[in-house]
Amino acid sequence: MDYEDVSYETRDGIATITIERPEKRNAVRPQTYEELTHAMHCAADDPTIGVVVLTGAGGKAFCAGGDIGDQSSRTPDVGRTHMRRLFALSSVMRMMDKPIIAKIRGYCVGGGNEIHLFCDLSFASEDSRFGQTGPRVGSIPVWGACQLLARYVGERKAREMVFGCRQYTAQQALDMGLINGVCPSEQLDALVEEWCQEILAKSPQSIRIAKVALNAGSDLEFLPSFGPSSGLLAGIYGNEENSEGIRAFLEKRPPDFRQYRRRGL
Repeated sequence: MDYEDVSYETRDGIATITIERPEKRNAVRPQTYEELTHAMHCAADDPTIGVVVLTGAGGKAFCAGGDIGDQSSRTPDVGRTHMRRLFALSSVMRMMDKPIIAKIRGYCVGGGNEIHLFCDLSFASEDSRFGQTGPRVGSIPVWGACQLLARYVGERKAREMVFGCRQYTAQQALDMGLINGVCPSEQLDALVEEWCQEILAKSPQSIRIAKVALNAGSDLEFLPSFGPSSGLLAGIYGNEENSEGIRAFLEKRPPDFRQYRRRGL
């Protein structure tokens, strides 16, 4: 595959996958998801690779979530296709028998935060920001946040993050258990490299089995939840309430979701 939205590089047992849309704060569109999935498969299938680093270009965002411009024309049929696309990416990330490290600078929100949840370890620069955006734009983070977030930060905090759509600093993310470490931006590459070398020094078969075992419990929660909830989400794409969230974001104004309660919808 010829990549446009991502880059893929390998060096001494490390595969680095970079989302290359800095002008969009590395927001992901369908093509981005497909290229990420292909790159993840390349890393998974390469026997010389022992660890994968996932990051975003430009230094201002790891990934700012889904590209709202793309979502503005989404219908239920397109949405169901999109859900299958999401599942393909998360499946290869979870089933890959090698650790994936998220290297985060800047915004890691919405779908970007969910992508980071599918990574095995996460390290962030001090200026990073984390959070979910679903209900703020008429959507729901059913791809991973509703299933996996509570395992990292606890049930109460997960509900706060999903319902409130607030953003959290890197230090707050560390304190709540969402990430593994925080450092100044200029030290982040060295910190991630240190962890890559630690993993590469360990038994590959032991790492492989450990990842399967660690994922087993949360897989039992993720898989039964994603199917029905993704169908429900796809079914509301393009309806009036969903469109209000998207229009408000594109028009840079607060959405008026209260009208749907006043009207009893």
